[in-house]
Amino acid sequence: MVPVRLTGPRLAVREYHHTEGDVDALHALLGDPEVTRYLPFGPSDREDCADQVELYLEEAMAEERDTYRLAVTRLADAEEPDDATPIGQASLTLEGHRAAWLGCVLARGCWGRGYAGETVGLLCDLAFGPLDLHRLAARVAVANTASVKVLTGLGFRLEGRLRHDVFEDGVWSDSYLYSLLADEWPGPAVRAEGG
Repeated sequence: MVPVRLTGPRLAVREYHHTEGDVDALHALLGDPEVTRYLPFGPSDREDCADQVELYLEEAMAEERDTYRLAVTRLADAEEPDDATPIGQASLTLEGHRAAWLGCVLARGCWGRGYAGETVGLLCDLAFGPLDLHRLAARVAVANTASVKVLTGLGFRLEGRLRHDVFEDGVWSDSYLYSLLADEWPGPAVRAEGG
């Protein structure tokens, strides 16, 4: 495993650690109903989050890694980004033909600060740099205007609307599908290490 460590102006994106701190931080994130409102699953309990961190570490150790679920931290929160408490999660799920699905979720107290744009930019740098991908795609709930703004601000283009894409609590909802191609990405916005 080559650990992923990406550094932006204010944030770092790193592998999860199977520590109480990382599990607690993931639970604070994914246990919040407001944070999971637009995700395809409801709030998670702490035990589920501990299991998720274990799964993330197994995925990171795979011989041919195809899933990157990474912790987002603030650089100012610790001497070393590896010691900082996660404030969010970033993900890339690789598919065939040099393509991947992208995802990002941040703690409610971090909304509105530009962290989502910085995080997605770091993922784009990783995807189109060391991973040599050609295409990134993201699904966004139609009502999630903040995520739409982040994606379009980074150059993602709307491909269409996926009708009745998600079924939750007995209700169907639509999603937008956005994509970005390697030749549309202007290049590394920040220094990235790992891959």
